Amino acid sequence: MALRFVGIDPNTGGEGSPTVWVEEESADLVLQGEEADELLQALVGSTEWVASHKTGIPAHERVIRIPARMVPILREACNAAERASAEHRDVR
Repeated sequence: MALRFVGIDPNTGGEGSPTVWVEEESADLVLQGEEADELLQALVGSTEWVASHKTGIPAHERVIRIPARMVPILREACNAAERASAEHRDVR
């Protein structure tokens, strides 16, 4: 597995910081961020966001928070993932 580093929180203090990568083969976005607090997790887990879709947060998933100041980095990551995905489709 190879990760392409896209960016890190510009306000990082040098320790664990929200970070974004693109996984080269799948073109999936990989995110590191602060785990949401209990209140936010409860809101996400108890709200029916899509009609007839089961509520709750599955045990294998996490709700994370990415600072708004990272929107340009996420946009860059989305563009990189889209390009990588298109490249993989062209090869097959």
